[in-house]
Amino acid sequence: MTSFMDDGAQALDDVRVRYLVTRSALRAAKALTAPEAKPEKRLEILMECHGAMQAARGPGSPLSFGDFRRALTGDLAVLLPDGVSPLDLEGTRAVDQDGQVSEDVFDLDFEQQMLLRILHKLDRTATVVSDREFQSELDQETAFTLLRKQGEQAVYEAGRRDLIRRPAGPVQELAELRLPPLVADFYRDIPYDSVYRGWWFACPICCWPMRITVRNNAGTTVGAARCWHMPHADMGASYLFPLPDDAGAPRLLPEPAPPRPSAREAVLYPDLGDVPTALPTEGHKALTRGIWRYTTIPGLPELALYDQLAARGLKVGLWPGLDAFDLLVEVGPKRGRKTSFKVDIKDYTSARTLADLIHAQQGDRGGADWLVLPDHHGRHVPLLSGVCAKYDMQVATASEFGEMVCEKAGVSWA
Repeated sequence: MTSFMDDGAQALDDVRVRYLVTRSALRAAKALTAPEAKPEKRLEILMECHGAMQAARGPGSPLSFGDFRRALTGDLAVLLPDGVSPLDLEGTRAVDQDGQVSEDVFDLDFEQQMLLRILHKLDRTATVVSDREFQSELDQETAFTLLRKQGEQAVYEAGRRDLIRRPAGPVQELAELRLPPLVADFYRDIPYDSVYRGWWFACPICCWPMRITVRNNAGTTVGAARCWHMPHADMGASYLFPLPDDAGAPRLLPEPAPPRPSAREAVLYPDLGDVPTALPTEGHKALTRGIWRYTTIPGLPELALYDQLAARGLKVGLWPGLDAFDLLVEVGPKRGRKTSFKVDIKDYTSARTLADLIHAQQGDRGGADWLVLPDHHGRHVPLLSGVCAKYDMQVATASEFGEMVCEKAGVSWA
């Protein structure tokens, strides 16, 4: 793995170039796919993004405007100049087969921004990005700061639970949540690309508005609703619907879902329940994408693991010390020495970006000694184990960790 800590200034510059390329491609993709954008405005944004891409590549790697446009629907790795490793950009598309901005490019852009922001705060790479890019705080960091300002653990837990359990819903119900007013302001109108003729659908796993597209299916035009978080869509949060002839609400038909896992992984596997019904956009709001992706999404396995361990009689603390880390699990006799596990749960699309964040912070800044990943990121464990070992941290999937601590406690996990 290439790491800025290992390879010095050249690797730092590579991080910056990948970020600028991803950011330019994402902004261009949004302009291409926004239905309300006027042609002249669309062209203006695309030309600006092409210029930013040229600046990132440098004078030695010219890129024509046509090649830039074509790359948005192809492999983004071709936009990088020679000598810069593509890492997670390889195989990533900015605009997918449905003509929509792809989920992965959103995640990679946000995760790279978080990495650069932490490097900037550590004053190790002051020239990586400009101060102007960091004038506004990331949404979820601002929300956490506002929740912590009360200084009460119970208030913090209640507010963060609300952000995880209720990322969208009726305005009247959202107004009753136990959130500071400035945090409640992160609930906005339902995103336009999750709306069909004034209707939207909540993902049965995360409850955020699902992505809506219209596509040709076996010669028939149909609608499709899928969770923006690809692992949720792969678990079954993926539906089709016939286009209504009138203004009535669409009705979803589930696409084939994979079988539920057995044994260890079944404990934390989500239950999709009933097929989601259409909800009117009027009178409903949803969290901004940043808070949903990096508070709601990782919060679901945090709460699931907490609930399952507590149900088995283990002593578990949730976000102790106003979120020093995610879980504190204690195993041992009622009287006597206990073994403590300090757990941080991360859900990153890019394992390499997460590895670089761990390097930047020299482990977990809150003091966690376990990095736990959702089960669907099990393939990331070998890479991250090698990185975390340098900082006396161990890595496991959520189900592996749950089974391990239950075995130490003398109780059954599955």
